[in-house]
Amino acid sequence: MYLDEIRDYCLTKVGAYEDLPFGPGTLTMKVKAKIFVFIPLDSVECQFAIKGYPDRLVDLREQFEDIKSGPYLNPRHWVSVHCTGSVPDSLIRDCIDMSYELVVKGLTAQQRLELGR
Repeated sequence: MYLDEIRDYCLTKVGAYEDLPFGPGTLTMKVKAKIFVFIPLDSVECQFAIKGYPDRLVDLREQFEDIKSGPYLNPRHWVSVHCTGSVPDSLIRDCIDMSYELVVKGLTAQQRLELGR
């Protein structure tokens, strides 16, 4: 997948929007002001970071060379996915889904209700 496809997929999520809270070099995908995907725009290669369940992230890092601990983020809860073609598009979408669902799960009951969840 390419960054524009990742961005577009993120924006299909209910309540998702993009933001540049750290300046023009890092695009974030958010729901209710909570980040579920980081996309570095100033990187030479296509990559993005997602939140995940700690055990699942360990498994993903072991299975795929292009899924690594990301810089500046807690490696227990976040990984960086490098889009070199070795990670299947379906898994990339699953990872984005997992990140979104984790963030939504952490929202208040009122915020989830506003999202229809």
